[in-house]
Amino acid sequence: MNDMNDTTVSRPGFWKRLTQGLTRTASGLSSGITDLFTKRKLDADTLEDLEDVLIRADLGVETSTRIAEAVGKGRYDKSIEPDEVRALVADEIEAVLRPVAHPLVFAADIKPFVLLMVGVNGSGKTTTIGKLASTLKAQGKKVVLAAGDTFRAAAIEQLKVWAERTGASIVARAPGADAAGVAFDGLQQARAEGADVLIIDTAGRLQNRAELMAELEKIVRVIKKQDPTAPHAVVLTLDATVGQNALQQVEAFKRVAGVTGLVMTKLDGTARGGILVAIAARHSLPVHLIGVGEGIDDLQPFEARDFARAIVGLEG
Repeated sequence: MNDMNDTTVSRPGFWKRLTQGLTRTASGLSSGITDLFTKRKLDADTLEDLEDVLIRADLGVETSTRIAEAVGKGRYDKSIEPDEVRALVADEIEAVLRPVAHPLVFAADIKPFVLLMVGVNGSGKTTTIGKLASTLKAQGKKVVLAAGDTFRAAAIEQLKVWAERTGASIVARAPGADAAGVAFDGLQQARAEGADVLIIDTAGRLQNRAELMAELEKIVRVIKKQDPTAPHAVVLTLDATVGQNALQQVEAFKRVAGVTGLVMTKLDGTARGGILVAIAARHSLPVHLIGVGEGIDDLQPFEARDFARAIVGLEG
């Protein structure tokens, strides 16, 4: 088994970037908690206000209610310091995230391991593919990339650049070609080359575009005809800046493509990172990786504790 934890990058620099990226969410949560719990005893009103602060941070209603209840347990009519509340909130968020923090594992006994990447345009999907290819090549893996986003010439070109940069093979057709055909060719080539991993890019479908969703279903069908066990992973890339809309994306892609895990990108300034907590609570899908920028080292395995502490503005 190989997973994406096999990384030589030191985490301190990444942690700093993540903390900066979550500043918007953290400052909202932190100042909200400070305002609420400074010189004020904990009562039902305070907890209701805390719930509102958490909901505004995109944590979702159910999670926010649960966290507020946990903070209130055994502390009624007592004074409590804002720092203590922040630590309690971080612990509760970590408890939600810990069960979903799973590295992306490429099973060594499956060859080629077929990874289907899905997500809307602009979510960082193609860049994520490039970074995964780079990590796999560094582990000595043979990688084939299939440019299944045939709607955009730019996406095909971008993938070709990544293939060149990482030494991966590329399967591409002209813009407008049948995406399922590209996926078919990709699997044929991966087999012919004895590749370890095939990564298939797909068009950035908005979930309300029925014909694009139908095409995604066709890609999955064509892959399954060649290998009933494939795709072995379907990873959805989510842009952390879109907030609540990310929940709808998860629901739509889960329905059509059978999403098996998530990557969250763009945790870099305008991020609304709380949405990851809401998604984890509702869908229990593995969160494999998070990205804080465009650089090759800016995609790292997801760590529940780091994220939970960064989101409330606590030190690592």
